[in-house]
Amino acid sequence: MSQKIIVNCSTGERTVVDLTPEELQLREDTKKEMDARREEEEAAKAKQAADKASGDAKLKELGLTDDEIAAR
Repeated sequence: MSQKIIVNCSTGERTVVDLTPEELQLREDTKKEMDARREEEEAAKAKQAADKASGDAKLKELGLTDDEIAAR
């Protein structure tokens, strides 16, 4: 079972206790939320890169050079 450390700031005493079922559920829910957020960010970055590549290709079709495309 997962544990946490509770520190009494006045005395410096440290106590190790097991996480409650609610804390375990919160930890799991938070992990799922962070994983979903990470996937969304990665998908957004991939879409942005694909959009840039598509835009650059269209500009090349119009006859622009790489330097002209980079200057935009």
